[in-house]
Amino acid sequence: MELKSALQVFNESDVPLSPGVVQGLTIRKLAGSDEHPSERISVGLATFAPGTHEHLHWHLIETFHYIVAGRGIVRDIEGNSYEVGPGDVVYGPPGMRGAHEWEVKETLQLLTIKATNAPERAIQFNVDRSTMESRAELGYLVERGAADLKKSFYET
Repeated sequence: MELKSALQVFNESDVPLSPGVVQGLTIRKLAGSDEHPSERISVGLATFAPGTHEHLHWHLIETFHYIVAGRGIVRDIEGNSYEVGPGDVVYGPPGMRGAHEWEVKETLQLLTIKATNAPERAIQFNVDRSTMESRAELGYLVERGAADLKKSFYET
């Protein structure tokens, strides 16, 4: 029997940049893409330009962010602020309790890991701080495949 390796070794600089969900954010999709498939996770190297503000939002799935370089502020659903820099971790459990926003002071680079590689599960909902209502634009949901939910959230 011959065993073929499925190991992937590549440099992040060989992965193309994609725009993020806000102006000033770019992402290199390191795992969970067609070029670099993974079974259950999505890993990206996200870079926020100085002055970028990603408004309060939450995800249906867990998110894990490891700060590689730069400085910024993360705020939670209660308005608590956390200054983050290299070596800091930001973990968001699924749902509104994990809601967070980013305010970028200097170019911020982070490794972002999401608990799915399915775009329809990795959607984010923006939160209006004054009313606490959350929403996602229909076009965004259609683009991510979440408008019709062809795949069940309960499939493993």
